[in-house]
Amino acid sequence: MTVRTRIAPSPTGDPHVGTAYIALFNLCFARQHGGKFILRIEDTDRVRSTPESEQMILDSLSWLGLEWDEGPDVGGPHGPYRQSERGDIYARYAQQLLDEGHAFVCYRTSDELDELRETRKAAGMQLALKPADLALPDEEVARRKQEGWPHVVRMQVPTQGVCVVQDMLRGKIDVEWAQVDAQILLKSDGMPTYHLANVVDDHLMGITHVLRGEEWINSAPKHQLLYEYFGWDMPQLCHMPLLRNPDKSKLSKRKNPTSINYYRRMGFLPQAVTNYLGRMGWSMPDEREKFSLDEMMAQFDIQRVSLGGPVFDLEKLTWLNGVYLREDLDDSAFLKALMDWAFNEAYVSKILPQVRPRVETLAQVAPLAGHFFSGLPSITKESFSSAKLEDETLVKLLQFLVWRFENVPAWHKDALLEEVKTLAEYFELKMKAFLAPVFIAITGSSSSTSVMDAMAILGSDVTRARLRHAIEVLGGVSKKQAKRFEKEYRDL
Repeated sequence: MTVRTRIAPSPTGDPHVGTAYIALFNLCFARQHGGKFILRIEDTDRVRSTPESEQMILDSLSWLGLEWDEGPDVGGPHGPYRQSERGDIYARYAQQLLDEGHAFVCYRTSDELDELRETRKAAGMQLALKPADLALPDEEVARRKQEGWPHVVRMQVPTQGVCVVQDMLRGKIDVEWAQVDAQILLKSDGMPTYHLANVVDDHLMGITHVLRGEEWINSAPKHQLLYEYFGWDMPQLCHMPLLRNPDKSKLSKRKNPTSINYYRRMGFLPQAVTNYLGRMGWSMPDEREKFSLDEMMAQFDIQRVSLGGPVFDLEKLTWLNGVYLREDLDDSAFLKALMDWAFNEAYVSKILPQVRPRVETLAQVAPLAGHFFSGLPSITKESFSSAKLEDETLVKLLQFLVWRFENVPAWHKDALLEEVKTLAEYFELKMKAFLAPVFIAITGSSSSTSVMDAMAILGSDVTRARLRHAIEVLGGVSKKQAKRFEKEYRDL
């Protein structure tokens, strides 16, 4: 048997360090066994998936040195490798489940589902909805079908007993069937959910081992049941521990920069980031901190993974990156790293139109454009005095902007401008007044190049990190403020 592992990211935003972490361990496991590593794009979310995000995933994983054997860009014998191009395959297997009585068509509306869940919650019952809970009278089903109501395909699930899932690290995991709902397999737009597509693709692509985050443990019974329905052998499962913030909470972009693009833009070396991700819950036999990807692949043993939540500590990563800069790069390599990082034609050409009209000597370029080549600006609370806004209004304005920017599907100037206009109107401020504190947060100065262009060039994660940094400089958001801000933001 040839070992085959995969990573299956969704192209719905910036490439996440968690994706790179799981990709790294899948790659190392495959290479340890002389197997293949596959990249599959799970782009069934038609609203949020973008080609730009897919390309960022490919670029960032390649930058880290995580090379795949099959994928949408390199091809392979089991393509296509984008789920959006495999719709007919999923429809065929969904129909097979319907024909064999393992799935059913559900015409329930979202309002009806909410009411069912609220009723069960009030009665102290399990919130998982079973086929019997979702059933409608035959005549009502016929009416909705005749009138062309939207519908989904759901899987049949047991109501009682325990599902036993075998895990490579955790041994036997018991999950009560009462906690497992009648999962949607095919959405009303005809696209599959993760659960159906994941099982079908893993089988057809010959995946033998699935290494994924522990957040998927509760979904494992659904997947195991689907394998039984289809009569297929199930890959071996290995649920990796989740990356954590220093406070042990799940790593999230609301607390820490999570995009690989952020670390690339901030001047981290790819080999240092890969090395650090390799230390997330795993260690070399000799326990050394610094090791190359080749060394990790040569020494890899999945049983050395610790189930304690690995902490993604930016200070520790920064320290390790410094070690690489000092120990691995001579002057020539250091200069090349600088040029690859930011002093290259592609990046500088974006900045020149912002700088050239504003300078009279070349010596003025560095002070004017420094924010394009730096990390978090050196600012204090007093830096915002020229904004002429109360402290709480300043913090709220910046926090609302962070939240708005988190949901921008494609990061470009026009999209950012729409968000800024919306918030300026909400805060009843003219654009210049609204952008004054943003200007300081992003550039570290009250006078520089266009802040809108700067945010577009710097990218989403660096922009949000600088806004969050400014919020902390201004005193942060207390728990009481956070509740008030979130309520007000929802109303917005």
